[in-house]
Amino acid sequence: MYAKSLNGDAFSNEAKQKAIELIKQDLGQIDLVVYSLASPVRKMPDTGELVRSALKPIGETYTSTAVDTNKDVIIEASVEPATEQEIADTVTVMGGQDWELWIQALEEAGVLAEGCKTVAYSYIGTELTWPIYWDGALGRAKMDLDRAATALNEKLAAKGGTANVAVLKSVVTQASSAIPVMPLYIAMVFKKMREQGVHEGCMEQIYRMFSQRLYKEDVSAPEVDDHNRLRLDDWELRDDIQQHCRDLWPQITTENLRELTDYDMYKEEFIKLFGFGIEGIDYDADVNPEVEFDVIDIE
Repeated sequence: MYAKSLNGDAFSNEAKQKAIELIKQDLGQIDLVVYSLASPVRKMPDTGELVRSALKPIGETYTSTAVDTNKDVIIEASVEPATEQEIADTVTVMGGQDWELWIQALEEAGVLAEGCKTVAYSYIGTELTWPIYWDGALGRAKMDLDRAATALNEKLAAKGGTANVAVLKSVVTQASSAIPVMPLYIAMVFKKMREQGVHEGCMEQIYRMFSQRLYKEDVSAPEVDDHNRLRLDDWELRDDIQQHCRDLWPQITTENLRELTDYDMYKEEFIKLFGFGIEGIDYDADVNPEVEFDVIDIE
């Protein structure tokens, strides 16, 4: 299986050009581009200006029950609303412009094959998280991702290609852990989804996206919502699962957190992101922190 790793600023022109160089050298053309980039800051490629995103609500202060993952206690978290500039900056960092620039660069270089597909990962969530996410500054950026998908879909149609946003379920990542209320919500919804036999990890849901959406056995067009999105959050958004979360939310206390939710599982999955809590690893052994591996640094 072919694989290459590039280490650098994914927003930069240099990253795009290096990727194009490798594609031409090793593959000729590609037929799928997955765009999945989350960042608190974007260095504008032409000016060098640093633009920062904001995880904030819009219009009014957002206050909600949350969990302090450092102390493992239930708290009340409040986040001040974003300014108009912060909203605009969040769209610049996390919206669809850079996705468009990647596809434009790849297309102009002639490395996109006939029928090429592109998909960008996104998240919408539920009413429990909308105030800080979909209805907040980050939601505006995700709406811009939808805008970009429409524009790219029209552009790629000329070569039989498609562009879609894929709305994924909640997962344990560094990005989701930074969003107030998400760790508590994830701990609640994962427990219910496990009980119902519909829980998926990162790999499982992406496999479902490929096998049951983008590349179906009968090669028919994938099912999409009214905004041409691929929905992988369908199981999470089932009425019974969401009603359970709505009913449980006000009942959670520090004392019953571990009993009523999968909080311990959440913590285990989170530390595994950084290589901790993995069976078979001797964490007391001396190791060399400098490990050489096949990665190309972008200057």
